Amino acid sequence: MKKYIDHFNLKMIAKSGQCFRFKCISESPLTYEVVHRGHYVKITELSADKSGSVLDFSCDEVTFDEVFSDFLDLGTDYNYVEKAIYDFNDSHLIECYKKGYGIRILKQDLWEMIVSFLISQNNNIKRISNSIEAICKKADLPSIENPDAKRFPRPGEIDSSLFDDPSLGLGYRVPYLKEIYEYARKNPDWLNMLSGMSYTDAYENLLSHLGIGPKVSNCICLFGLHHTDAFPIDTHIKQLLDKYYDGHFDTDYFKGIAGIIQQYLFYYEIM
Repeated sequence: MKKYIDHFNLKMIAKSGQCFRFKCISESPLTYEVVHRGHYVKITELSADKSGSVLDFSCDEVTFDEVFSDFLDLGTDYNYVEKAIYDFNDSHLIECYKKGYGIRILKQDLWEMIVSFLISQNNNIKRISNSIEAICKKADLPSIENPDAKRFPRPGEIDSSLFDDPSLGLGYRVPYLKEIYEYARKNPDWLNMLSGMSYTDAYENLLSHLGIGPKVSNCICLFGLHHTDAFPIDTHIKQLLDKYYDGHFDTDYFKGIAGIIQQYLFYYEIM
C-alpha cells in the first residue's frame, strides 16, 4: 500500500540512532526491512522532498493501521514541532532541523528498547545493530509475515544464558542483560506497569536496575515509552551543549517535545 507521510525521511530515521533493526536491502529504490512487535514490513521510498515522502508498505492496510501507523508516530503534529523551532529563533537549532527535518520519534517496543540501550553503552550504531540482529538470529523466532525475518525474543522465550555467547559482542554488558531479562521474566507485569507510569516515575524505576544510568534510562523513556520530555545526554549531546549552548539547553521552552528536539541536535552531530 502507498502512503504519503509529512515530515518523514526513511534514511534519516534509519540512521538517527534511535532504532537498530532498520535493514537496508536496496539503495535504488531505497528499501528497508523492519520487524516491529513480531510484524514484518518492507518500506520502499517512492519519492521524497522537504515536505515528506511517498512510501510503499508491503503490509496490508489493516496491519498498517493497527501496527505501523502508531510505530511511525503519525499521531504527532510535526508542524507544531517545526513552528516551535523557528519561534525559538536559534540559528544552530534551525540548521540542525533543516538537516534532519524528516526524523520522527518512533514508538518502539519497550522491551526491545530496554535491551537495545543497555547494549548501546560505550558502543556505536553498527555494533549495536549487529549484536541485536545476532540475538534475534540465535533466538530464531519467526516474524508473523516473514519466517526468515526474526522477531525480538520476549522475556521467558529464551534462556538468559544466550547472552553469554561471545559471538554476540555484548562484552561487559552481559550481567546487565541477564539481570534485566530474569527480572522481566519473573515480573511479567513490570513492562505494563512501566508503560502506565509518568516520565519521572518510569525514569526512576529504570535507574534501580543494574547497568541503567541516566542516559540509558532517558533513552528508554524516549524511544520505548515515548515520553517526549526525555532529553538523553550522551557524549555527543554533552559536547554540542558545551559548544553551542554554554552547557545548558532550554528544554523548558520545548516542554512536551524536548526529546524530538534532541534528535535533531544529535543527528546533526553524528552525520
